[in-house]
Parts: sequence; C-alpha cells; structure tokens
Amino acid sequence: MSLDLETAAKERGIKYFLVSYTDLFGTQRAKLVPAAAIASTCRSGAGFAGFATWLDMSPADSDLLAIPDAGALIQLPWRPEVGWLPADLVMDERPVEQAPRNLLKRLIAEAADLGLQMKTGVECEFFLITADGAEPADMSDRQMKPCYDQSALMRRYDVISEICDAMLALGWNPYQNDHEDANGQFEMNWDYADALVTADRHAFFKYMTRSIAEKHGLRATFMPKPFADLTGSGCHAHVSLWREGRNVFADPSDATGLSRVGYHFIGGLIHSADALAAITNPCVNSYKRINAPRTNSGATWAPNTVTYSGNNRTHMIRIPGPGRFEFRLADGAVNPYLLQAAILAAGLDGIRNHRDPGPRLDINMYTDGHTVEGLKRLPLNMLDALRALSGSAILGEALGPFVQSYLKLKNEEWNAYCQHLTQWERDTTLDC
Repeated sequence: MSLDLETAAKERGIKYFLVSYTDLFGTQRAKLVPAAAIASTCRSGAGFAGFATWLDMSPADSDLLAIPDAGALIQLPWRPEVGWLPADLVMDERPVEQAPRNLLKRLIAEAADLGLQMKTGVECEFFLITADGAEPADMSDRQMKPCYDQSALMRRYDVISEICDAMLALGWNPYQNDHEDANGQFEMNWDYADALVTADRHAFFKYMTRSIAEKHGLRATFMPKPFADLTGSGCHAHVSLWREGRNVFADPSDATGLSRVGYHFIGGLIHSADALAAITNPCVNSYKRINAPRTNSGATWAPNTVTYSGNNRTHMIRIPGPGRFEFRLADGAVNPYLLQAAILAAGLDGIRNHRDPGPRLDINMYTDGHTVEGLKRLPLNMLDALRALSGSAILGEALGPFVQSYLKLKNEEWNAYCQHLTQWERDTTLDC
C-alpha cells in the first residue's frame, strides 16, 4: 500500500497527502502528510487525539490512528500537488466501532455475506451564499420559481463548471447540473457506484464544493434550511441492490419494475423511518426542512409522512423507474457514511424480516395527505428523532456501539440548543 502511494506521488506530482476521516457530526478531520512520510503513515497511521473531535472519546483514551485507504486516493483537481485519502480509524489495534466509515464497511461486509452489494447515487443540493452567510450570493436571483433558471445558472457558470470539470477529470461521470428550487441553490449529479465509493465521493464533493466556492469569493453551504422562506437542501439517495452482477430490485412484471426484495427493503426503511431521521436529518435545523410550511416556490419538496409512491416527489420514497428507488428523507447535513450505513441497516432488516411497506399511495401528499388516516408522520424535531433512535432495537443491534455514542453527543447538542434564547421568545413573551 505505502509503495503504491509513494509511486503515485512521484508519477502524479503529489507533494502532500490529506489523511482524512469524517467524525460523527460529519466534520472532516485531516492531517497534511508530506509525500516523503506517506509510507510510514500507511504502516502506523496518522495520529489524532480522539477527544478533540466528535467521536465520544475522552482525553485519557489512547491515540486515534487514521489508516489511509490507498485505493480511494483522490488528487485535488484544483490543487493537484495534494492527494486526499479517506482513512479508517483504529485505537489500541482495534477498529473504532463508532467511526462512520468503519461502520459502513462492517455493514457492507454483512451484506456481502448474503451475496449482496448496495449501489447508490446521491443528489447533493447546496446554496452559494455571501461570505457572512446572510443571503444568496447572486443578488439578481430573485424569481419566485427559480428552479432550472438558465440565467441564474449561467451567472454561476465559473463555479459550477469548475466543480463539474473536476468530477469529469476524476472519472465520476457527472451528467447534469442545475439551479434548484430556491434562490442561490444548485444540484450536481454524478454516476451511482458501490455504497462505499459513493460515500467517499460524497464526502470529497462537499469539501471540493466549499473549496472551489471560496476560490471565487463565495461560500457554499449544505445547511438543510438556511433561509426560512426558501426550499431547503436535500440529499436524495437512489438505491439498488445487486447479486453477482444482477440487480435484484428489478422485476419487469411489477407495475413499477420493483421486485419483492426491493419492496421488503423499502419496508425496512418505512418501519424504522422515525429512528432513521436522527441520522439522515442530524441537526436542529433539519426539522425546519421536513416540517416546513409552504415556501416561496409553492412546495417544500421534502417529505413529512412515512409513505412511498411511484414517480411522485411528494413522498418519502419514490420509485422513478425499474430496479431502484429514491429515498428523499436525508438532507444536506447528513454524514455521507452514516447515510449509506443507515439505509443499508434498515434495508437488510426489511429483507430478513420480509417487512411489508404497505400500500403504495399515488396522491399528492402536500394537498391530499390529510385524507389518509393512520399515516405515520416524521419527527417534529431532533429530540423526537433521537428518542425514536434510542427506542429502536433494530438499529441499536444493526449499528452497534455507534448508537450510544451518537445519542450521547446529539443529546448534548440538543441541550445546548435549548439553552439558547431566541429573539422570537423575547418578542412573544416579554409582555406575557
């Protein structure tokens, strides 16, 4: 492994490697390692103090060692003398069980034991905003329905094309870029792949997008709901399951082209949806998106009930075509590795237990959802989601020690939020 990276550094002109891992809150942590030292780093790992990042560790814990994955090397297109290396975390010669990439790899191995491979693609939405975060950076982007606006897209051509050129150079096969439904909001799409490859690319995409935006004097944010009156940023995942090169979700005899295995997988997601929300919608702000009132454009494009449909974007799960489905719950703040892990854990539970997703609904949930009795709704806030995750024996078993570490840190985050006094409270309560 180390010899390959040394050779790659010489052949590609790489001077430094970013040995990187993503913590429980989705923050990317790294050390900058000179190419001359990459061999020893591959053998021994890059050392970190785990307590200094969001991993539920203490100052008394041993060194946290990040072991680079040489096969996942990405050379920074905008700074080609630097190579990015996602890493797996080890402590006291054992994998760190709550580390997001380790968790995903364990679940991928469990699926492999069943002869299964999950392939996914993600749709990353983000805003380009002013450096102070106050508003969208394009002052001319003011349409009530700005989605697909050609002029607004082309005013940001320099940024969007540079990001897309980078993905082309990396071999990701990007295929569409558009202005999204909110002013200042964009989405960029690239080919689906193995779940771990997609997670690594997703993590790198967020870093790359922020970096290239900064080059152009802008700020990119994946915050779920940065502006109250505008559509929030989702991170929809398109999911399929494969065995020996065959898509086991595909069934041409079904009306939507989905097999019974596919429906059971969806059944697992529906069964655990409220608990999954704690992972796929990981921050206080997330629930301003999935429980949002009507936005300026006329729709939030986010689910608020646990339902599935055919090619209908008002539901949590959409089946847009044969052999795959779109999971629309996750938002821009989701941890790239935990997104894939959560989907796989719930889906495998659905397959093992033959979970029935219930009847498909083909109505407009935004206008007619109230006419259907007994539908399970998504959590109203982060605390409700955390309680659902805490009570989920299915995810507790599937995700292991990660759950307790995540719940501990996220409950601390919720408590910190509750200690914050807002101007709204003063405006509405001073004269009570």
